[in-house]
Amino acid sequence: MIIEPVIKGVVARASHPYGCEQSILKQINYVKSAKSIQAGPKRVLIIGASSGFGLAARIALTFGGSNADTIGVSFERGPSDKGTGSAGWYNNHFFKKYANREGHTAVNIQGDAFSDQTKEEVIEAIETYFEGEVDLIIYSVAAGVRPDPKGSDDMLRSAIKPIGQSFSGATIQLENDQWQQQTISPATEEEIDATLQIMGGQDWEAWVDALINVESIAQGCKTIAFSYIGSEVTHPIYLDGTLGRAKVDLHQTSHSLNLKLANYQGNAYATVCKALVTKASVFIPGLTPYLTALYKVMKEKGTHEGCIEQMQRLFSDKLYTQDSVPVDAERLVRMDDWEMNVDTQERVQSLLAQLNKDNFAQLADYQGVKTEFLNLNGFGFDNIDYSEPVDLSVFHK
Repeated sequence: MIIEPVIKGVVARASHPYGCEQSILKQINYVKSAKSIQAGPKRVLIIGASSGFGLAARIALTFGGSNADTIGVSFERGPSDKGTGSAGWYNNHFFKKYANREGHTAVNIQGDAFSDQTKEEVIEAIETYFEGEVDLIIYSVAAGVRPDPKGSDDMLRSAIKPIGQSFSGATIQLENDQWQQQTISPATEEEIDATLQIMGGQDWEAWVDALINVESIAQGCKTIAFSYIGSEVTHPIYLDGTLGRAKVDLHQTSHSLNLKLANYQGNAYATVCKALVTKASVFIPGLTPYLTALYKVMKEKGTHEGCIEQMQRLFSDKLYTQDSVPVDAERLVRMDDWEMNVDTQERVQSLLAQLNKDNFAQLADYQGVKTEFLNLNGFGFDNIDYSEPVDLSVFHK
């Protein structure tokens, strides 16, 4: 079949396997040429490993100097008679192919990160492949739903909304490249609580606790989870909204996990990343105009990073050096340091003030944002002939 990009709103409904392969290879090639990760971890568990920061971390740690073996957990959909399958499924497939080719163990576990069954599968894999211990746990789950942790049959659903008052602002629909004004009503208490339980630190702590209970934590083990704070421009919908409330909980969880891992001479950190195009970030109302302005300014300044650049710098410059891990006053590892540079933010805010529905594609870097979104799903690569039919049956094995 010929596979073309299909976008509904901000959701990609198709993925191209060989484009996903190109994305993996591009990231592998980058980390091999970048500053090497010295004294990095060797047995790594990534919860949420199939795209975005989780995938980039997996690639960086395997190919970027640490030579790590990895277990990746993700909830992805393979190709079938009903569709092409998700990009994350192909990312897992091709990551494993290239990791194995260079002699690295790469175990892909398909399952819901929130379920006890998945945790049991991972513990069994750690026993089988890692001699019973991990020395880095990465939590990179961006989910919209989860089963009720209290045991009912209900599903909790997150809501990306402001708290206390409505939010009005612009967003850009990637489906049709249209600038739209929107108003979002404030979240209810139930929505705030559900978002916190899904996107806060509860499940991160449950994973670490499960590994502690079965003695699968190596001496010196670290754990990290990814967060975002952002510019004051995005605070009404992000930091001051339901997502921000969940991230505060994530930050607090890092402190309690840090105390627990101290028994193993280990540490826990919440890592604040830069605003980037990911499958999760495009859902945040009002973020796309900010991204187009940020990309324009940071590319002009030579400070722009994608997920893979962020992760390679995180491990080579921050987490695994001979010095202590650099943190701010709240014990956060700030990978958004270049984004939050004063001059950068002033230029971004000045550019944002000029944008409207008629000029955003010309004044800001909308094309860069759109291309990055297409790349996430295997499209937009110059060396792929998208008019060529793809035989998906080769992936059914």
